[in-house]
Amino acid sequence: MTDYRGGMTVVTKERSDADARITGDPAPRQLIVTLFGLYGRAEKNWLSVAALVRLMGELGVDGPAVRSSISRLKRREVLASSRRGTSAGYSMSPWLLDVLAEGDARIFGRTRASIDDGWLVVVFSVPESERENRHALRTELTRLGFGTAASGVWIAPGNIEREVRETLERRDLHRYVDIFNGSHIAFGDLRSKVRDWWDLDELTALYAEFIDAYRPILKQFDKDGFTPGEAFAHYVEMLTMWRRLPYRDPGLPLDLLPDGWNSVVAEELFRELNAALSGPAREHALETIHP
Repeated sequence: MTDYRGGMTVVTKERSDADARITGDPAPRQLIVTLFGLYGRAEKNWLSVAALVRLMGELGVDGPAVRSSISRLKRREVLASSRRGTSAGYSMSPWLLDVLAEGDARIFGRTRASIDDGWLVVVFSVPESERENRHALRTELTRLGFGTAASGVWIAPGNIEREVRETLERRDLHRYVDIFNGSHIAFGDLRSKVRDWWDLDELTALYAEFIDAYRPILKQFDKDGFTPGEAFAHYVEMLTMWRRLPYRDPGLPLDLLPDGWNSVVAEELFRELNAALSGPAREHALETIHP
């Protein structure tokens, strides 16, 4: 059995959803991408129209809203129409499969950096005539969790070096970039600088929202358990809400973060929910896909 391990941090080819809201109920198109990451990949990158409508119905999204969202995703080259025999369905675009593969470790196995890992510093210059690539590069660096140290100077923990190199090469953005690896050796308090480079208040609020939304779900599961259908609905929505957080927070060293920072609690809550719900959710999804 293949488990979902994809980081669906963006749902458009232009990456315009990278800055989409995390709060509140997830949009139908975000749920659709989650479903393809969770279950479409295991079905050889395909879900039938009927199966997708049934799965989204289990999440409280009606057929017209599903079809409208699919049309939007097709226009943005996220999904493509694909038939299997006599059945109509959809497949994920190759670039999205790459994004899912990139996100495997970040979503489910992120390693938090230590101060000893040092820092990556990215300096870039993109010609004015290539504004689209400048936007793409900034968006990609944001998606990778970089903070902004100065105009054209971005910084991230040193332990994500390989991921950064591979991503920028795959996106053909490396030609605009110089990457340096080193330590902060003098001048200024590094804890204060980290607060300047990343919006820790926003991250704290987002982690708090996740905890407030899903700690009661875990307590309910521990007390009463869930049916497979209930586990499916909670799991897909939970994963859709969670999946951006490990990118907004690249795993900064805890020594440089506020005391008692709530990401640790949120990460443990996510791991417990994933362990408890992923199995019965998959069971229910497969029964829905293959009635």
